[in-house]
Amino acid sequence: MIKTLPFYSWDKDNRWWTIAHTETALKQLEEFCREQAWSYKFIEDIRHLNQKPRLKPEDVPNFRQIPREYSDKLSLLRYSQNTIRTYENCFSEFINYYNTKELVNIDQGDIQRYLLYLVQERQVSSSYQNQAINAIKFYYEKVLNGPRRIYYIERPRKEQTLPTVLSEEETAAIFSKVINLKHKCLLMTCYSGGLRISEVLNLKPVDIDSSRMLIQVKGGKGKKDRVTILSVKLLGMLREYYKKYKPGEYLFTGQMGGKYSARSAQKVLKEASRKAGIKKKVTLHTLRHSFATHLLENGTDIRYIQSLLGHASPKTTQIYTHITTKGIDQIKNPLDKFEI
Repeated sequence: MIKTLPFYSWDKDNRWWTIAHTETALKQLEEFCREQAWSYKFIEDIRHLNQKPRLKPEDVPNFRQIPREYSDKLSLLRYSQNTIRTYENCFSEFINYYNTKELVNIDQGDIQRYLLYLVQERQVSSSYQNQAINAIKFYYEKVLNGPRRIYYIERPRKEQTLPTVLSEEETAAIFSKVINLKHKCLLMTCYSGGLRISEVLNLKPVDIDSSRMLIQVKGGKGKKDRVTILSVKLLGMLREYYKKYKPGEYLFTGQMGGKYSARSAQKVLKEASRKAGIKKKVTLHTLRHSFATHLLENGTDIRYIQSLLGHASPKTTQIYTHITTKGIDQIKNPLDKFEI
């Protein structure tokens, strides 16, 4: 019944359904529950209603800009553009929370109170809280060359969830629904090399090493270079793609030149998944997870998988051992022994 309502989706992290908040939808839900003889309750989330929004520049008298040396240091240390943007956004919110206080006069207690404000009043996620801590530490430790600082605000542990993985049949079904050659090559490159979306979009034609059947990944996460495997089937399609599109600096370019956008790539995958009838929430990172899982299920040593994915720690790669079905299908369920 929920799937007949507008904008329905399943939240796997919280394990609940989400729909558009309309009077019509609520009445339909209530009527359905009544027909099933189920109890129905409508409860306002007071906690969410009390959540304070992020401060806007117009709300802060004499809104402060980020110190130039902060941005320069991020660039000098070659942080990625995404990290620079995240750090600058977090640090901007911090310095304008104490907009009447000089930065050098903000002490340890002030920072602890700000982090408490983020948790209790802004009700930010664990990831945002950690990003805010890193952005603040960067200023005092890297820009001002101060001593190492530790900030800690206790909060509930984040639930450990397993990543979504496609079966080999589902992956093939998605690729079969993509007609455009460029789109198909982009998605297949993601899967074939187990690449992150940023790594795919930064690929250049020279990074495809056909003589060694490898893909060269330059400046991946953590500014690390690595190589990963190249599919024979993909290589043939890339050659066809190269002749047709004649890409310039980047292997996958947008309509106006330059790198292909991540947003457009996600839309291509989402539409292909819909056409293939995939009900799972599929993202480009799902292709990377699926690549690793399929390798593991086909007998590849996990140490090789760690190298192909570019994981610094084997603990990160170990998560795929919890997803794979290899060996589980050989286990006989004890219930089947019962004479019932």
